[in-house]
Amino acid sequence: MRTRPLKVALLGCGVVGSEVARIMTTHADDLAARIGAPVELAGIAVRRPDRVREGVPAELVTTDATALVKRGDIDVVIEVIGGIEPARALITAAFEHGASVVSANKALVAADGAALHAAAEANGADLYYEAAVAGAIPLVRPLRESLAGDKVNRVLGIVNGTTNFILDKMDSTGAGYSEALDEATALGYAEADPTADVEGFDAAAKAAILAGIAFHTRVTIDDVHREGLTEVTAADIASAQRMGCTVKLLAICERAADGASVTARVHPAMIPLTHPLASVREAYNAVFVEADAAGQLMFYGPGAGGSPTASAVLGDLVAVCRNKLSGTTGPGESAYTRLPVSPMGAVITRYHISLDVADKPGVLAQVATIFAEHGVSIDTVRQQGKDGEASLVIVTHRAADAALSSTVGALRELDTVRGVASIMRVEGE
Repeated sequence: MRTRPLKVALLGCGVVGSEVARIMTTHADDLAARIGAPVELAGIAVRRPDRVREGVPAELVTTDATALVKRGDIDVVIEVIGGIEPARALITAAFEHGASVVSANKALVAADGAALHAAAEANGADLYYEAAVAGAIPLVRPLRESLAGDKVNRVLGIVNGTTNFILDKMDSTGAGYSEALDEATALGYAEADPTADVEGFDAAAKAAILAGIAFHTRVTIDDVHREGLTEVTAADIASAQRMGCTVKLLAICERAADGASVTARVHPAMIPLTHPLASVREAYNAVFVEADAAGQLMFYGPGAGGSPTASAVLGDLVAVCRNKLSGTTGPGESAYTRLPVSPMGAVITRYHISLDVADKPGVLAQVATIFAEHGVSIDTVRQQGKDGEASLVIVTHRAADAALSSTVGALRELDTVRGVASIMRVEGE
């Protein structure tokens, strides 16, 4: 074993960063044995140096992150501060000064992954980011390495624990969205400002990363169609239950049937209770991968939190340090297919549509005519009427999302349709 330690700089010492520092200290001997050399925490950059951080040596703490990454003797930089800047500038500086980087920054990788990979390659460095997607679940490396010889056609997953917790509570208790969000906040699953989670931004960043790796093409967060779950109602959940389904916020990345394009999207959807993802409860994550040779694979586990995310960070640290010792680098960006990302309108899916209509003869015929005019076939219809009003629930067969959307637009124009109560896609069949 080499006796000179590999030096590590840690950017950020919050929930994840402090756990990384703790494990690096308490498991130092094990890490050294697995890597083939000791690893030394050489500095920790923070914004608030006076904050008490149990188990973190005060002499390692600095507020000058730029100076830390530019020291020249740093072998690996671990970035867990999040956001676009200053993370991007710090990572770029780390590459330029000879360090490899381990990051948990999904927003940055999803927005600017191509440039980061290029900077890493130009400087003979590694960029690893297992912790950016689904916490402790090994997912990025299996897609990037284990399935590198296969053709991945679809990635379908629950990649945000907060939203899964909310929808699970709505499903299991009958609670409304606001009640379920309040419980998630009280238990620490939701932030004080839950926008990134409930509006789908977090999941969309992860979808961009997964799509890019799975399909060997460049996909950014701007390419991902995104819808949150704030409009999901208790009535939607109940309707899904009547269909033998449950509602999940899904990240779906697909290769087109002809192989000429890909799509990436995040939105609530009904999935059958028979699908493996339907049983994913509480704040857990799971991702279902479909490949030509490997078939169907499912990855499941805790998708967030200090310890799970730190586990993924340290797994990357071991890999990067091994590469440093052998004088090599791991896989970089693979974007050779250069496939275009198709818009949401090109996606083939199904709709569950709930309409408030007048309860009188001929309404169903009018509605069916609208579907026919837009080339959308109806699978099932359920109608309930009372006191001159009726609820009409329609589930379609598969069609282009653009055709389904235009159908809904035309339905809104009918005098007999008093309102479109809800629209939700049906997936996983």
